[in-house]
Amino acid sequence: MPASPSLPYLTVLEPPTIERILLQAGRILAEVGVEVRGEALRRRLLDAGVPTDRATGRLLFPPPLLRQALAAAPASFTLYDRAGRAHAELGPNRTHFAPGSAALNVLDWRTGEHRRATTLDYVEYVRAADTLPHLSYLATAFVADDVPPGIADAWRLYLHLLNSTKPVVSGAFTEHGVPRMAEMMLLFRRDRADLAARPMSIFTVTATGHFRYGEDSCQNLLDCAEWGIPVEIVPVTLMGLIAPVTLVEATAFHTADVLAGVAMAQLVRPGAPVLFGGAPAAFHMRTTVSPMAAVEAMHLTAAYVAVGRHLGLPTQAYLALSESKALDAQAGAETFAGALLAVLAGVSSVSGPGMLDYVNCFSLPKLMLDDELCGQALHLARAQPPADDETAVALARELLAEGNLLTAKHTLRHWPTHLYLPSAVVDRTTWDQYRREGARSLLERAVAEVEARLAAYRPLETDPALAAELRRLVETGLEPGQSLPAVPSWRPPAEGGPSSVRHGRRASQRREA
Repeated sequence: MPASPSLPYLTVLEPPTIERILLQAGRILAEVGVEVRGEALRRRLLDAGVPTDRATGRLLFPPPLLRQALAAAPASFTLYDRAGRAHAELGPNRTHFAPGSAALNVLDWRTGEHRRATTLDYVEYVRAADTLPHLSYLATAFVADDVPPGIADAWRLYLHLLNSTKPVVSGAFTEHGVPRMAEMMLLFRRDRADLAARPMSIFTVTATGHFRYGEDSCQNLLDCAEWGIPVEIVPVTLMGLIAPVTLVEATAFHTADVLAGVAMAQLVRPGAPVLFGGAPAAFHMRTTVSPMAAVEAMHLTAAYVAVGRHLGLPTQAYLALSESKALDAQAGAETFAGALLAVLAGVSSVSGPGMLDYVNCFSLPKLMLDDELCGQALHLARAQPPADDETAVALARELLAEGNLLTAKHTLRHWPTHLYLPSAVVDRTTWDQYRREGARSLLERAVAEVEARLAAYRPLETDPALAAELRRLVETGLEPGQSLPAVPSWRPPAEGGPSSVRHGRRASQRREA
C-alpha cells in the first residue's frame, strides 16, 4: 500500500479524557440544564419534546436527544461568494483564517490615534483586506460609530457586500437583526432555498455563561437555523470567574454550552450547519481583565477543538490576536503563537487577525502582518508527501559533485511551493540592505502595505438597483430623524506613490518629542 501524506498535528487530550469530558458535559445538560431566555425558541424546543426542570425552569438535554442532534449536524459545509461560486469548505482538515470581530475602536493607520471607528475606516479595511492571500474570507471586524446603533450590524454587512465578493463572518446585535441581514444576502441568490444551499456568511451566536442563552442569542439562533445561515456557537468561557480554572473541568463547561447550541439548532432545522466554537479567556486575578491570548485560554481552545473534532463537527476559535495596544513584539508573539496553535489543533475557522486590546481595537497595519504570520502557520501545516527512498541519496551525490543544490532540478522544481517567501512586511534583508532601504520599522512596512493594497483596489460592479435595495433594507431599521452616512467612493491613487515612510517617521518624531 502506498504511503499517505503526513500532516503535523497537536494532541492536547487523549481519547479517554475526551470521553470523560463529554460524559461530564452530558450530565450538566441532562441534570443542570440550560436557561433559554428567548420565548420563541423556548416554545419550539418544548414543542419538540425537550424536557424541563420543574424547579428551575431550565431545559434539559438528555443523552438520546444529544445523540440525535449530533447525528443530524453536518461534518462540513461550504461557503460561497457573492456570485454563488464555491469559495471555502469548512471541515476537519483545513484551517481558514478571518479577521476578528467586533471591535469598537481602531488604531488609525495614518496617525496612530486610538479612536472610535467610522464608515471610512470600515470601507478601507474591506478594500485593503480583500486581496490578502492568507485570509480565506473576511469578517465584520468592527462597528462604525457614525451610524445609529440599531442598524450597525446591517450597515457592516452592507459595506462588505458593496466592496468584496468574499464570504464574511458576521452576526446580528439584536434579536431583530438576522431577518434584515438575511434579506440583504438574499438579493444575491434566487430564493431562500438557494441562500441556504449556497450560504455566503457565518453568523456568531454567543452563549453568555452560567449555561444560559440570552434573548438576542436565542432569536438569532432560531432565525439563522430557519434561514439556513451557518452559525458558530461561541461561549465566552472565563476561566476562574464563571468557569473552572482547571483544564478538563473548564472544557466540560465549555462543551456543555456548545452542545446545547448544536442541539437547539438541529431541533429547529435538522442538518443546520453549526461550528463548534468559542472565545475562552483566563480571568486575570491581579488586574481583573480577561485575556484571550493567555496561554491557559489558548490551551482551553485547543482542548475544546479536540472535543469538536472528536464529535465530527467543524470547529471555530478566536486565535491569532493580541492583547497588546500596539504593533509590537507582544502583538507578534501572541498572534503567531495563536496562528500556529490553530493549524496544529486543526481549527476549521479562526477569527482574530487584526485585533488588539482584548478584541476592543482593530489595526489595519496589524492585519497586514497577521496575514503573513497566518501564511507561515498554514505553510507549516501543509500535508507532506511520503518519502521517496531514492531521492535523498541522489541529492547527496549531486551535492558532493556540484558543491550546492541551488540549480539542481529538484530545487528548481520544488522551491516555489516548499519555501515560504514573505512580503516586505516581514524583514528578511541584510543589515546593509535594511539601512539602504530607509531602516523602516515594522509599523512603517505594514503601513506601506496598507497603502499599496488600497491603491491596487478596484471597485466592484454592483447593479445600481440592487445597491439601492440593499441600502433601503438597512434604512428600514432607522428611527425617525436618523440617517445614514454616504459610502466613501473609490479614488484613483494620487501621484507620487505610497507615503508610508513619511507617515511613520512623523508619528515616531511626535512620540520622541
